[in-house]
Amino acid sequence: MNAREVIRVALRALARNKLRTILTMLGIIIGVSAVICTVAIGQGANEQVQQQIQALGTNIIMVFSGSVNSGGVRMGNGATKTLTADDAEAIAQHVQGAVAESPMVFASVQVVHGNQNWFTRVNGVSQDFSTIRNWPVVEGSFFSQRDVDMAADVAVIGTTVQSEIFGDADPLGQTIRVNNIPFRIVGILQSKGQNSNGQDQDDILVLPYTTVQKKISGISWIQMAMISAASQQASAQVQAGISALLRQRHHLRPGEDDDFIISSPNEMARASESAATTMTMLLGGIGAVSLLVGGIGIMNIMLVSVTERTREIGVRMAVGATEANVKSQFLSEALVLSSLGGLIGIAVGVGASAAISHLLGWATFVSKTSILVAVFFSALVGILFGYYPARQASRLDPIEALRYE
Repeated sequence: MNAREVIRVALRALARNKLRTILTMLGIIIGVSAVICTVAIGQGANEQVQQQIQALGTNIIMVFSGSVNSGGVRMGNGATKTLTADDAEAIAQHVQGAVAESPMVFASVQVVHGNQNWFTRVNGVSQDFSTIRNWPVVEGSFFSQRDVDMAADVAVIGTTVQSEIFGDADPLGQTIRVNNIPFRIVGILQSKGQNSNGQDQDDILVLPYTTVQKKISGISWIQMAMISAASQQASAQVQAGISALLRQRHHLRPGEDDDFIISSPNEMARASESAATTMTMLLGGIGAVSLLVGGIGIMNIMLVSVTERTREIGVRMAVGATEANVKSQFLSEALVLSSLGGLIGIAVGVGASAAISHLLGWATFVSKTSILVAVFFSALVGILFGYYPARQASRLDPIEALRYE
């Protein structure tokens, strides 16, 4: 018989006992759907991590002002005043692999426009901040190097500040007041939504860092420097170079603690990605066990089927069927059984993934690769667990089979 005829005969044989066939397929359906669903959750977590990496910016390295020890009392991170804009500039000029920098100064202020006001956070940055953070301006433009040099009264706002202060009105060119100082709005940042901590990233006012230093905070140092490395691979080398350069510039002796802290969000994101991958493998393994149980169910039912159809096998052999014909018949039944279960399991798994995403708000992602792998393994289960019953059927003695009651 050709392949088409073999499949037709297999389907007809399986249809003889529909309930048993459905219950046998149930193990494969549960196993495949479990694999699809768990892998979708894991891949969704990975995708979420990748989006967070993209939202953070281009290969960012952050340098914070560190702690200071005063009379044996450690004052905590951010207590030192030794980190300056010149340090950030020196990093960009002298550390190999550092391609851009932005000094940063932070404050919280009340923004006023007409009879509207809003309490928000201020980021004092350089003209390269938008590029480093991969945070484009959707209306207007970002301020320039000249604005930074002159400590100009210009501002770029996030979409939350825009909606709270101006509503539906166009804010470009409008004036807001911060500490009774008028600032002209020159740009609106693209919306980024909430970060992984649930903080609204669009609730922000961006000013030249020199303006914040001189007119809002009254300081000469910076609280952080944001550095962009040439690539993720160069990140570790850049961090080592920054550490060596700052220790030299801050005149720190060997063995003396750093007065700065270097951190890379990419490293934390990669750690989260690694954890998500491990969880995906763990959950996928649990689903694979379900698939294995389904395979055992197929073998059990096929052995029962061989026993029930012993006389039929004897008749087929008596009229000329070879061992290969009998083996292919039972093997095809097992393969059809597992493949149908696999296809239904894929549909159930995709549907369950969508339901989880909708009801629980979890990120899920069903890839073509996971579907192809599920199809392959469901067919493989049918072959592996169907081979032994098929072999047993093909090795029956025709005379004994004909006598079987």
